[in-house]
Amino acid sequence: MQQLTSFAADYTRYVLKGGTKFYVWMGCLAVLIVGMMYVFYLQNTEGLIVTGMTSQINDGLYLANLVFLVGVAAGAVTIVFPAYVYHHEGMHKVTVLGEMLAISAVLMVFLFVFAHMGRPDRLWHMIPPRGIYSFSSMLGWDVLVLNGYLLLNLVVGFYYLYAKYTGKPVNKKFFMPLVYISIVWALSIHTVTAFLLSNNPARPMWFHSMMPIRFIATAFAAGPCLIILAFLIVRNNTKMWVEDSAISLLTTIVTWCLGIAIFLTLSEVVVELYARTEHANGLYYLMFGLHGLTNLVPWFWSSVVLMISAFVLFLIPAFRNNTKLLPVPCAMAFVGIWIEKGMGLVVPGYIPTPIGEVTEYYPSFVEWLLTIGIWAFGFFVLTILLKGAIGILQGEIKYGGQAAAVK
Repeated sequence: MQQLTSFAADYTRYVLKGGTKFYVWMGCLAVLIVGMMYVFYLQNTEGLIVTGMTSQINDGLYLANLVFLVGVAAGAVTIVFPAYVYHHEGMHKVTVLGEMLAISAVLMVFLFVFAHMGRPDRLWHMIPPRGIYSFSSMLGWDVLVLNGYLLLNLVVGFYYLYAKYTGKPVNKKFFMPLVYISIVWALSIHTVTAFLLSNNPARPMWFHSMMPIRFIATAFAAGPCLIILAFLIVRNNTKMWVEDSAISLLTTIVTWCLGIAIFLTLSEVVVELYARTEHANGLYYLMFGLHGLTNLVPWFWSSVVLMISAFVLFLIPAFRNNTKLLPVPCAMAFVGIWIEKGMGLVVPGYIPTPIGEVTEYYPSFVEWLLTIGIWAFGFFVLTILLKGAIGILQGEIKYGGQAAAVK
């Protein structure tokens, strides 16, 4: 118990120290978090009428980000799998950083669940076995598997850091089974999220069995893109060196998963629009608009351009192997997939409605500020988790030793 208390105290003491850049970064995030808390209060006192959602379109920016971030959380397995199954040395040194990213992403998902519910005091309805939506609702199952994934990453990640902190070897009989379970569990969280949409027969745009495959392909592209960007920031701003071999492997994973995602998206376009039945109206609206309504058309084509351009750049060695240029295709792919998995998938599934109504949706200021604030909270948590993890991995935080000052 004394070691555990010392671990928590040293970890906290270390992450609170930093230079000017650190405090400016955290201060900016804190301002956005305060703004998020204000509009969240506004939404819960005045109701969801302050958002752009309506009776016709009752899922918007919140669910779009929820779906996307589940993929980002699942994408952490692209580090864990090569490190522990194929014993990739470069990945093994930074595996815990991927687990910290997964923790932050799942916490953001839960905040988007709160935002989306409208009445957070009724959250217990999704808690099994007494919640009325626990096992009968796919959202209840989604929350259940996400809680399991969060717990697995907390235990695996912080147990590993605790072992490093105390200088004791990792108990592989306890540790490795949890690692293997977390690998399989990562696939399950995005599969269940895909079922959350695809099990709606009244929504033809979602109602097909390829949805889980599309979700996993985009997850293994968007997640590693964010991880690569995080690794490059770590390399440039800390003493920790992330090996080129780890970044190279992640880049390869992104390239081919992004290619598969583009192929699946374009295949759906051909299948849906070749016959052009009424079931293709959602996709047709997304691509070209319906009855003169075109709010989402720029979103779709922006996503296509960003994803295809990023894929081409990943195929060019001058971009793929240059860490100064690599952030460009990573950012393009990340934003493109965010659009494709969010505004380009969730919203057009409601247009037109099952009775043929065509109602457009655009997020209100409240939704945008709440969304930005939740992302800020996620990066706030991620910064703390990564800073402490790097301090332990670098030996600056250790049991019986004074945590080194951070410059």
